[in-house]
Amino acid sequence: MRRGCHADWTAPAGRASPVAILATQGLTRIPDLLPVRYARMKASPFAFLRGAAAVMAADLAHTPTTGLTVQACGDCHLANFGSYASPEGIPVFDINDFDETLRAPFEWDIRRLGTSLVLAGLEGGLSDKAARLLSRDMTLTYAKEMTRLAGLSPLEIWTDRIDLVAAIAQFEDRKVREAVQAQLARRLDSARNHFGLVADNGPVPSLRERPPFVMRLPAHEDTIRQAFSRYVATQPAERAVLLDRYRLRDVVFKVVGIGSVGTFCAIGLFATADAETLLLQIKEAQESVLAPFTGPSCFHNQGERVVTGQRITQAVSDSFLGWTRSDGPQTDKGNAAPDLSGQGRQFYVRRLKDTRLAAIGSDSAQRGLADYARLCGRTLARAHARSGDVATIAGYLGKGAAFADAISRFSAAYAKQTHRDWAVFTAALKDNQLPAPSGPA
Repeated sequence: MRRGCHADWTAPAGRASPVAILATQGLTRIPDLLPVRYARMKASPFAFLRGAAAVMAADLAHTPTTGLTVQACGDCHLANFGSYASPEGIPVFDINDFDETLRAPFEWDIRRLGTSLVLAGLEGGLSDKAARLLSRDMTLTYAKEMTRLAGLSPLEIWTDRIDLVAAIAQFEDRKVREAVQAQLARRLDSARNHFGLVADNGPVPSLRERPPFVMRLPAHEDTIRQAFSRYVATQPAERAVLLDRYRLRDVVFKVVGIGSVGTFCAIGLFATADAETLLLQIKEAQESVLAPFTGPSCFHNQGERVVTGQRITQAVSDSFLGWTRSDGPQTDKGNAAPDLSGQGRQFYVRRLKDTRLAAIGSDSAQRGLADYARLCGRTLARAHARSGDVATIAGYLGKGAAFADAISRFSAAYAKQTHRDWAVFTAALKDNQLPAPSGPA
């Protein structure tokens, strides 16, 4: 396939309404949280893109592909990259959201990331040309990194990681580089104060509420406790020894992101007998938005799909990653029609993210989007190389700019499509075709 074929975007005949796709998704979400989701998506076209992964997945299925597949992120936009600490405490940079991960054409992740960069650039005041160049530079960096990785052994690729300190040192914008380096140096040990969520006003640790986004939902708490209990009971023997020292003491629900709003997501406070604490996040896993177009996951539990995809893609993964489910009937597709009370839902578990360290990645994007775009391109290539045919992908991309030019043109065209979809979405909210946003987002 000619690399220039990746440039064009034309809405296919009979394209489904984005509002209809979102309304269908909402049938499996917690109804009371849908207005929060839509309020966040209403904020801007980029925010809409973040929440509309299912819309873009349906569109990507109509774009040309090479047939070269990888373990795709599935929801690859710039806000789903970030920094976090390795188990040894070393800051690294990687993709950090895998709710939609599935085997898919490698181009799909690049197209979505490129579109997100164009939208973010435009919202940041860049010209059309400058915003389009963000996508081009990201793709050129992806191709350059894929070529470098093609010269490594599979084991060397598997152990390759992106050290955050070293990555920041390579930023071309001196002011951005120095500002982010200073921020990293000032970072507090948020693991010590547990992100401000743990109350220290009694002998038994408990979690603080921060309504309306961190709060208790008594009607759903049993679902989460059951799922956590099953997670602990099914861990490998070596991790079970560690978890046996802790007991689940408290649970609060947490509204996260944009696309995930409305799914079951909670924080569990585990504590030892002498009040040493561990915070774990449990998050619902539904069928990937890519599945209708690539074929379903081979895993019956969608939480296992997410965990496996993350372990394949990330160079450094959380040692507490695991999957579980709540009581109730399960389906092969995983949550095809879950009970809205929470029964029959599937989850993955991970350690709660260090929000202060994660903020360094997002601040880098805001301060210097051009450097951040290149870092995301490099990161995505490394992630794809772990599961894809590195040499073939690198050979297809070549040493020129034909593929990058095509992706930049597609990204600009699809950014305009996103603006149109956002307008349709906001009009639907005004006409009460979706639950209206109310209160803070």
